[in-house]
Amino acid sequence: MNERYYDNLLNIRTRGTQEGFLQYAHYNRYEPTPYLALETLFSTYELNPTDQIVDFGCGKGRLNFYINYRFSTSVVGIEMNKALYQQALENQAHYLKKAKHRGDKIHFHCCLAENYPIDSLDNRFYFFNPFSVEIFIKIINNILDSVERSERDIELILYYPSIDYISYLECQNSFEPKMEIKLPVLYEKNPNERFIVYRLVR
Repeated sequence: MNERYYDNLLNIRTRGTQEGFLQYAHYNRYEPTPYLALETLFSTYELNPTDQIVDFGCGKGRLNFYINYRFSTSVVGIEMNKALYQQALENQAHYLKKAKHRGDKIHFHCCLAENYPIDSLDNRFYFFNPFSVEIFIKIINNILDSVERSERDIELILYYPSIDYISYLECQNSFEPKMEIKLPVLYEKNPNERFIVYRLVR
């Protein structure tokens, strides 16, 4: 299935990378996760309707709409760029024309990722290298603080995982690898073409 097929299916527009991006020390340019990668991930990794997934650096919301469509799962998108945030809201309006009964399960916030207050319902967190390891560490600490207030199972999903992220999680000891999912063909050419799922050690 190609990129255009899924955008049409979901009634959204998420293709292309971020144009006119000003380089920041800690934040990376938006690039959507390929639909092929999402198909590969979710053919193995299951979500439940009771889960709530947070996508840091959600951009135009591709992951959010795909997950909500496939699993009827609650999704939260965090985006610092106001223009991309507005595009996510526009996509939400178009998506809900086909999925009117799911409006209460899709939320977007325009803020820095480290400033997002982790909700007690948030239990799955997605990262496609949206920012530096320094920001990642702040978010992990926010997640752990939230778990202290409201205990629950937590999992992190890393696509194209940063060595810095992996090294931190290995040293941090709060999370352990649950599964690794390699993208067929692509992984043979580029070992970064994979997902690693970590779960909170309890």
